[in-house]
Amino acid sequence: MKNYIYSTIISCAIFCSILHAQTDQQFIIPIVIVKYFPEKDGNLDKNVTRDIGGTLQFIRQKTDSVTKVVINALQEGSRYHGYKNVSSKPSLQYKIVQTYEFLEPLPTVKKDYKEVPMTDYNSIMKRIDAKEWVEKKGVKEIWIWGYDGGVIGLWESNMAGPFGDVSNSLRDPGDLPVFEKTYTVYHYNYQRGASEAVEDHIHQIEAVLNFIDGRDTTAEDKWGELLFWGKFVGSDISHKIINPRCGWAHYPPNGRQDYDWKKTEYVETDIEDWNPEGTGKKIKINCEKWNCNSLSWFIYWMQNIPGINNKIKYGNKELTNWWRFIGEFDNAMKNKIKLVN
Repeated sequence: MKNYIYSTIISCAIFCSILHAQTDQQFIIPIVIVKYFPEKDGNLDKNVTRDIGGTLQFIRQKTDSVTKVVINALQEGSRYHGYKNVSSKPSLQYKIVQTYEFLEPLPTVKKDYKEVPMTDYNSIMKRIDAKEWVEKKGVKEIWIWGYDGGVIGLWESNMAGPFGDVSNSLRDPGDLPVFEKTYTVYHYNYQRGASEAVEDHIHQIEAVLNFIDGRDTTAEDKWGELLFWGKFVGSDISHKIINPRCGWAHYPPNGRQDYDWKKTEYVETDIEDWNPEGTGKKIKINCEKWNCNSLSWFIYWMQNIPGINNKIKYGNKELTNWWRFIGEFDNAMKNKIKLVN
Protein backbone atom coordinates (compact mmCIF):
# COMPACT_ATOMS: atom_id res chain seq x y z
CA MET A 1 0.00 0.00 0.00
CA LYS A 2 1.48 3.32 -1.05
CA ASN A 3 1.22 6.44 1.10
CA TYR A 4 2.01 9.96 0.04
CA ILE A 5 3.91 12.87 1.51
CA TYR A 6 3.88 16.12 -0.39
CA SER A 7 4.38 19.73 0.54
CA THR A 8 4.11 23.30 -0.51
CA ILE A 9 7.65 23.99 -1.70
CA ILE A 10 9.02 26.11 1.10
CA SER A 11 12.76 26.23 1.65
CA CYS A 12 14.21 26.76 5.10
CA ALA A 13 15.08 30.36 4.23
CA ILE A 14 11.63 31.13 2.88
CA PHE A 15 9.95 29.37 5.78
CA CYS A 16 11.96 31.40 8.29
CA SER A 17 11.16 34.61 6.42
CA ILE A 18 7.45 33.80 6.71
CA LEU A 19 7.73 33.55 10.48
CA HIS A 20 9.85 36.69 10.69
CA ALA A 21 7.20 38.57 8.72
CA GLN A 22 4.87 38.13 11.70
CA THR A 23 4.11 41.32 13.62
CA ASP A 24 2.54 41.99 16.99
CA GLN A 25 -0.79 42.44 15.21
CA GLN A 26 -0.67 39.88 12.38
CA PHE A 27 0.21 36.28 13.10
CA ILE A 28 1.42 33.53 10.80
CA ILE A 29 0.06 30.04 11.47
CA PRO A 30 2.05 27.30 9.71
CA ILE A 31 -0.04 24.12 9.42
CA VAL A 32 0.58 20.47 8.59
CA ILE A 33 -2.26 18.56 6.89
CA VAL A 34 -2.68 14.84 7.62
CA LYS A 35 -5.17 12.75 5.60
CA TYR A 36 -6.34 9.22 6.32
CA PHE A 37 -8.08 7.59 3.35
CA PRO A 38 -8.71 3.86 4.00
CA GLU A 39 -8.47 2.73 0.38
CA LYS A 40 -9.68 -0.39 -1.40
CA ASP A 41 -9.50 -0.78 -5.16
CA GLY A 42 -9.23 2.97 -5.73
CA ASN A 43 -12.20 3.83 -3.48
CA LEU A 44 -12.78 4.63 0.16
CA ASP A 45 -13.46 1.40 2.03
CA LYS A 46 -16.96 1.80 3.50
CA ASN A 47 -16.35 -1.21 5.70
CA VAL A 48 -14.02 1.15 7.56
CA THR A 49 -15.65 4.57 7.15
CA ARG A 50 -19.23 3.19 7.35
CA ASP A 51 -20.98 6.34 6.10
CA ILE A 52 -18.92 7.72 3.22
CA GLY A 53 -17.55 6.11 0.08
CA GLY A 54 -16.56 7.34 -3.36
CA THR A 55 -13.37 7.31 -5.32
CA LEU A 56 -10.02 8.23 -3.89
CA GLN A 57 -9.79 10.96 -6.52
CA PHE A 58 -13.09 12.48 -5.37
CA ILE A 59 -12.20 12.52 -1.68
CA ARG A 60 -8.78 14.01 -2.41
CA GLN A 61 -10.37 16.79 -4.43
CA LYS A 62 -13.02 17.39 -1.76
CA THR A 63 -10.57 17.68 1.12
CA ASP A 64 -8.27 19.96 -0.88
CA SER A 65 -11.20 22.15 -1.88
CA VAL A 66 -12.67 22.35 1.62
CA THR A 67 -9.26 23.07 3.13
CA LYS A 68 -8.93 26.13 0.88
CA VAL A 69 -12.39 27.35 1.89
CA VAL A 70 -11.57 26.88 5.58
CA ILE A 71 -8.32 28.83 5.28
CA ASN A 72 -10.05 31.65 3.41
CA ALA A 73 -12.88 31.77 5.97
CA LEU A 74 -10.51 31.90 8.94
CA GLN A 75 -8.36 34.62 7.41
CA GLU A 76 -11.38 36.63 6.32
CA GLY A 77 -12.93 36.16 9.74
CA SER A 78 -9.87 37.67 11.43
CA ARG A 79 -10.41 40.99 9.61
CA TYR A 80 -11.87 43.23 12.32
CA HIS A 81 -15.17 44.64 10.99
CA GLY A 82 -14.15 43.42 7.55
CA TYR A 83 -17.78 43.39 6.41
CA LYS A 84 -17.81 47.20 6.49
CA ASN A 85 -14.11 48.15 6.38
CA VAL A 86 -12.53 47.05 3.11
CA SER A 87 -9.06 48.12 4.31
CA SER A 88 -9.19 45.92 7.41
CA LYS A 89 -6.24 43.50 7.51
CA PRO A 90 -6.47 39.89 8.66
CA SER A 91 -4.89 39.11 12.02
CA LEU A 92 -4.28 35.50 10.99
CA GLN A 93 -2.49 34.11 7.94
CA TYR A 94 -2.40 30.35 7.41
CA LYS A 95 0.41 28.61 5.51
CA ILE A 96 0.33 24.91 4.59
CA VAL A 97 3.91 23.69 4.92
CA GLN A 98 3.40 19.92 4.56
CA THR A 99 0.72 17.40 3.65
CA TYR A 100 0.73 13.70 4.52
CA GLU A 101 -1.64 11.17 3.01
CA PHE A 102 -2.06 7.65 4.41
CA LEU A 103 -4.17 5.12 2.50
CA GLU A 104 -5.20 3.26 5.62
CA PRO A 105 -7.62 3.51 8.58
CA LEU A 106 -7.03 5.98 11.37
CA PRO A 107 -5.06 4.44 14.23
CA THR A 108 -7.17 3.95 17.35
CA VAL A 109 -6.79 3.39 21.07
CA LYS A 110 -9.35 2.35 23.68
CA LYS A 111 -10.38 5.08 26.12
CA ASP A 112 -12.75 4.65 29.07
CA TYR A 113 -14.62 7.83 28.20
CA LYS A 114 -15.60 6.62 24.70
CA GLU A 115 -17.79 3.66 23.76
CA VAL A 116 -16.02 3.38 20.41
CA PRO A 117 -12.24 3.34 19.84
CA MET A 118 -10.68 6.80 20.08
CA THR A 119 -8.39 8.21 17.42
CA ASP A 120 -4.83 7.56 18.56
CA TYR A 121 -3.42 11.04 18.27
CA ASN A 122 -0.14 10.06 19.92
CA SER A 123 0.45 7.52 17.15
CA ILE A 124 -0.31 10.08 14.43
CA MET A 125 1.99 12.69 15.95
CA LYS A 126 4.80 10.14 16.12
CA ARG A 127 4.14 9.04 12.53
CA ILE A 128 4.62 12.54 11.15
CA ASP A 129 7.38 13.54 13.61
CA ALA A 130 5.24 16.34 15.00
CA LYS A 131 7.94 17.19 17.54
CA GLU A 132 10.25 18.27 14.73
CA TRP A 133 7.51 20.28 13.03
CA VAL A 134 6.38 22.03 16.20
CA GLU A 135 9.63 22.63 18.04
CA LYS A 136 12.03 23.19 15.15
CA LYS A 137 9.87 24.43 12.28
CA GLY A 138 7.30 26.55 14.08
CA VAL A 139 4.14 24.62 13.12
CA LYS A 140 1.24 25.76 15.29
CA GLU A 141 -1.63 23.66 13.97
CA ILE A 142 -2.09 20.14 12.60
CA TRP A 143 -5.26 19.47 10.62
CA ILE A 144 -6.40 15.85 10.33
CA TRP A 145 -8.85 14.72 7.66
CA GLY A 146 -10.67 11.51 8.60
CA TYR A 147 -14.08 9.96 9.13
CA ASP A 148 -16.55 9.32 11.92
CA GLY A 149 -19.35 6.97 10.93
CA GLY A 150 -20.12 6.27 14.57
CA VAL A 151 -17.20 3.84 14.64
CA ILE A 152 -14.42 6.10 15.88
CA GLY A 153 -14.06 8.86 18.46
CA LEU A 154 -12.44 12.21 17.68
CA TRP A 155 -11.92 15.66 19.13
CA GLU A 156 -12.89 18.66 17.05
CA SER A 157 -9.92 20.46 18.59
CA ASN A 158 -7.17 19.33 20.94
CA MET A 159 -4.14 21.14 22.35
CA ALA A 160 -0.85 20.29 24.01
CA GLY A 161 2.07 22.38 25.19
CA PRO A 162 3.85 23.93 28.16
CA PHE A 163 0.71 25.78 29.27
CA GLY A 164 -1.63 22.80 29.16
CA ASP A 165 -4.62 21.75 27.08
CA VAL A 166 -7.10 24.52 26.32
CA SER A 167 -9.44 23.00 23.76
CA ASN A 168 -12.88 21.71 22.88
CA SER A 169 -12.13 18.23 24.23
CA LEU A 170 -12.14 16.39 27.54
CA ARG A 171 -8.59 17.74 27.92
CA ASP A 172 -7.08 14.33 28.52
CA PRO A 173 -3.45 15.10 29.47
CA GLY A 174 -2.24 11.91 27.82
CA ASP A 175 -3.91 11.98 24.40
CA LEU A 176 -1.24 14.17 22.75
CA PRO A 177 2.52 14.33 23.23
CA VAL A 178 3.63 17.50 25.03
CA PHE A 179 6.39 19.49 23.33
CA GLU A 180 8.28 22.64 24.25
CA LYS A 181 5.85 24.71 22.18
CA THR A 182 2.05 24.70 22.04
CA TYR A 183 0.24 23.22 19.06
CA THR A 184 -3.43 22.58 18.31
CA VAL A 185 -4.84 19.59 16.43
CA TYR A 186 -8.10 19.93 14.49
CA HIS A 187 -9.86 16.78 13.34
CA TYR A 188 -12.26 17.13 10.40
CA ASN A 189 -14.79 14.64 9.05
CA TYR A 190 -14.69 14.52 5.25
CA GLN A 191 -18.30 13.40 5.09
CA ARG A 192 -19.11 17.00 6.00
CA GLY A 193 -18.10 20.37 4.62
CA ALA A 194 -16.37 23.67 5.28
CA SER A 195 -18.94 25.00 7.74
CA GLU A 196 -18.46 22.07 10.12
CA ALA A 197 -14.66 22.37 9.84
CA VAL A 198 -14.74 26.11 10.57
CA GLU A 199 -17.05 25.44 13.51
CA ASP A 200 -14.24 23.35 15.04
CA HIS A 201 -12.13 26.51 15.02
CA ILE A 202 -14.92 28.68 16.42
CA HIS A 203 -15.27 26.39 19.42
CA GLN A 204 -11.51 26.50 19.90
CA ILE A 205 -11.58 30.29 19.84
CA GLU A 206 -14.33 30.21 22.47
CA ALA A 207 -12.35 27.78 24.62
CA VAL A 208 -9.20 29.90 24.45
CA LEU A 209 -10.90 33.25 25.10
CA ASN A 210 -12.87 31.77 28.00
CA PHE A 211 -9.61 30.45 29.44
CA ILE A 212 -7.81 33.79 29.10
CA ASP A 213 -10.83 35.52 30.64
CA GLY A 214 -10.80 33.17 33.64
CA ARG A 215 -14.08 31.34 33.10
CA ASP A 216 -12.46 28.01 34.04
CA THR A 217 -11.81 29.35 37.55
CA THR A 218 -14.94 31.50 37.92
CA ALA A 219 -18.06 30.37 39.77
CA GLU A 220 -20.73 29.41 37.26
CA ASP A 221 -23.24 31.92 38.63
CA LYS A 222 -20.74 34.67 37.77
CA TRP A 223 -20.22 33.72 34.12
CA GLY A 224 -22.65 36.38 32.97
CA GLU A 225 -20.33 39.06 34.36
CA LEU A 226 -17.23 37.95 32.46
CA LEU A 227 -15.81 40.11 29.67
CA PHE A 228 -15.93 37.48 26.92
CA TRP A 229 -18.76 35.13 27.85
CA GLY A 230 -21.01 37.64 29.60
CA LYS A 231 -20.36 40.95 27.86
CA PHE A 232 -19.20 39.89 24.38
CA VAL A 233 -21.28 36.75 23.87
CA GLY A 234 -24.19 37.84 26.06
CA SER A 235 -24.63 34.52 27.81
CA ASP A 236 -24.26 32.86 31.21
CA ILE A 237 -24.22 29.32 32.61
CA SER A 238 -27.23 28.46 30.41
CA HIS A 239 -25.21 29.04 27.19
CA LYS A 240 -28.32 30.76 25.82
CA ILE A 241 -28.41 34.43 24.78
CA ILE A 242 -29.72 36.30 27.79
CA ASN A 243 -28.56 39.69 26.48
CA PRO A 244 -28.35 40.11 22.68
CA ARG A 245 -24.72 41.08 22.14
CA CYS A 246 -22.44 39.15 19.73
CA GLY A 247 -23.52 35.55 20.36
CA TRP A 248 -21.39 32.44 19.94
CA ALA A 249 -21.04 29.55 17.48
CA HIS A 250 -24.42 27.92 18.08
CA TYR A 251 -26.34 31.05 19.05
CA PRO A 252 -26.43 34.25 16.98
CA PRO A 253 -27.84 37.28 18.85
CA ASN A 254 -31.41 36.34 17.88
CA GLY A 255 -30.94 32.61 18.53
CA ARG A 256 -33.35 30.75 20.77
CA GLN A 257 -31.79 27.29 20.57
CA ASP A 258 -28.63 25.54 19.41
CA TYR A 259 -27.77 25.95 15.71
CA ASP A 260 -30.36 28.71 15.26
CA TRP A 261 -28.51 30.14 12.26
CA LYS A 262 -31.65 30.57 10.12
CA LYS A 263 -33.74 32.46 12.66
CA THR A 264 -35.72 35.22 10.90
CA GLU A 265 -36.93 36.86 14.10
CA TYR A 266 -35.40 40.33 14.55
CA VAL A 267 -33.49 41.45 17.62
CA GLU A 268 -31.69 44.64 18.64
CA THR A 269 -27.98 44.13 19.22
CA ASP A 270 -24.77 46.15 19.40
CA ILE A 271 -22.78 43.44 17.60
CA GLU A 272 -21.40 45.86 14.98
CA ASP A 273 -20.46 48.53 17.51
CA TRP A 274 -19.70 46.33 20.49
CA ASN A 275 -17.90 47.56 23.58
CA PRO A 276 -17.91 46.08 27.08
CA GLU A 277 -19.92 48.95 28.53
CA GLY A 278 -22.80 48.34 26.14
CA THR A 279 -22.88 51.94 24.91
CA GLY A 280 -22.44 51.10 21.22
CA LYS A 281 -25.08 51.74 18.58
CA LYS A 282 -27.68 49.00 18.35
CA ILE A 283 -29.09 47.69 15.11
CA LYS A 284 -32.03 45.44 14.38
CA ILE A 285 -30.93 42.24 12.65
CA ASN A 286 -32.01 38.72 11.82
CA CYS A 287 -30.34 35.89 9.93
CA GLU A 288 -30.47 37.83 6.67
CA LYS A 289 -27.43 39.70 7.98
CA TRP A 290 -25.38 36.52 7.41
CA ASN A 291 -27.46 35.12 4.55
CA CYS A 292 -29.08 32.63 6.96
CA ASN A 293 -26.02 30.46 6.41
CA SER A 294 -23.86 28.88 9.14
CA LEU A 295 -20.50 29.49 7.44
CA SER A 296 -21.37 33.13 6.78
CA TRP A 297 -22.46 33.47 10.41
CA PHE A 298 -19.11 32.14 11.61
CA ILE A 299 -17.19 34.64 9.45
CA TYR A 300 -19.43 37.53 10.52
CA TRP A 301 -19.08 36.55 14.19
CA MET A 302 -15.29 36.35 13.95
CA GLN A 303 -15.13 39.76 12.29
CA ASN A 304 -16.61 41.27 15.43
CA ILE A 305 -13.90 39.86 17.69
CA PRO A 306 -11.63 42.75 18.78
CA GLY A 307 -8.78 42.66 16.29
CA ILE A 308 -6.11 44.94 14.85
CA ASN A 309 -6.42 48.55 16.09
CA ASN A 310 -9.88 47.91 17.54
CA LYS A 311 -9.49 50.91 19.90
CA ILE A 312 -12.20 49.54 22.18
CA LYS A 313 -11.96 50.69 25.78
CA TYR A 314 -13.00 49.00 28.99
CA GLY A 315 -12.91 51.68 31.62
CA ASN A 316 -9.66 53.55 31.04
CA LYS A 317 -7.92 50.57 29.42
CA GLU A 318 -7.87 49.37 25.81
CA LEU A 319 -8.68 45.88 24.65
CA THR A 320 -5.88 43.86 23.12
CA ASN A 321 -6.00 42.14 19.74
CA TRP A 322 -7.79 38.95 20.85
CA TRP A 323 -6.46 37.04 17.84
CA ARG A 324 -3.06 37.01 19.55
CA PHE A 325 -4.30 34.14 21.73
CA ILE A 326 -4.94 32.04 18.61
CA GLY A 327 -1.90 33.12 16.62
CA GLU A 328 0.68 33.40 19.38
CA PHE A 329 -0.60 31.51 22.43
CA ASP A 330 2.75 30.77 24.08
CA ASN A 331 3.97 34.35 23.77
CA ALA A 332 0.72 35.67 25.21
CA MET A 333 0.95 33.28 28.14
CA LYS A 334 4.62 34.01 28.85
CA ASN A 335 3.93 37.74 28.86
CA LYS A 336 0.68 37.36 30.83
CA ILE A 337 -1.29 39.21 28.18
CA LYS A 338 -5.03 39.46 28.85
CA LEU A 339 -8.11 40.56 26.94
CA VAL A 340 -7.52 44.08 28.32
CA ASN A 341 -4.18 45.93 28.30
